[in-house]
Amino acid sequence: MVKAKVEQALRRLGVGPDAATAYLALLELAPIAPDGLAAAIGLDERRLAAACDELAETGLAHTVSGAVVPVPPAAGLEILRRHRAAELDESRIAVAGAFESFRRTRLEYDNDLVEVVTGDGIGLRLRQAWASARKQIRQFDSPPYFPIPSATQDALATLARGVDQRVIYSRDSLEQPGYIADCIEPFIEAGEQARVLPSVPVKLVIIDDAYALVSLSIKEADRHTTMLVVQPSGLLSALTALFELSWHNALPFHGSAIRPQRLLPADRRLLALLAAGVPDDDIARELDVSRRTLFRRMEILMARLGATTRFQMALQAQRRGWV
Repeated sequence: MVKAKVEQALRRLGVGPDAATAYLALLELAPIAPDGLAAAIGLDERRLAAACDELAETGLAHTVSGAVVPVPPAAGLEILRRHRAAELDESRIAVAGAFESFRRTRLEYDNDLVEVVTGDGIGLRLRQAWASARKQIRQFDSPPYFPIPSATQDALATLARGVDQRVIYSRDSLEQPGYIADCIEPFIEAGEQARVLPSVPVKLVIIDDAYALVSLSIKEADRHTTMLVVQPSGLLSALTALFELSWHNALPFHGSAIRPQRLLPADRRLLALLAAGVPDDDIARELDVSRRTLFRRMEILMARLGATTRFQMALQAQRRGWV
């Protein structure tokens, strides 16, 4: 089980299947000669060489005196994180460029492709979107939020109909007072799949593969004033691709509804917030504890996990399925 989770984590960071298999074998067998490693994991000479080259490039392993050995992962994981961040930035730029090209060539001439919704019409279209979903909803969630009194009930009703719902929450979402307990954990308990990123590139809801809702909100003024309804087009395909890439890079957020035994809900929420990069003061406010109590809880969790740093604590918690 631990091996599978570590391999999944490596794949999520962009490590190829052969390299991930080789790295896991190195953790048990190193130091080991390349031919011995090849025999242990069933790779031919060409594939093993490619896997070892990949591990060396990402800083996870190197060769010493003819033997392959793993190295401390901190530097390598940082390299992989930067590669993933660069890919996401490239995708954001590509989508922005696609939309700008689209705006120049089509928006002024094809009113059926993109609809502009403002004012009270936003709430109505959002409610219609959840009611019309048949297979799946994909969403980037970030404040500011348009006030819809029935939003929670609408989303729960959609989940109850068997619609698959995947949501990527921004760190700003988690920092909203009470938002986790009131608006995230009830959805997770109802079957929503939730993940977290430090930030999301756009406020977005994709309904099936039929259309997308793109918010043109004003964060600084805490206003949600304009929304685009994007019909099937190259732009919709680009937004869908951006979501899927972001989903691949986001960290799972389980809330307290799904938790291992002997782990308090507050500790699980603490680990999730730490993994999402939420500042200590905001975590303390969300958990309704003092900074001193927060640090004491972190010390207890570190001791339980055998960790001496936050990085080690996050890694061990992920291996155990706590985050």
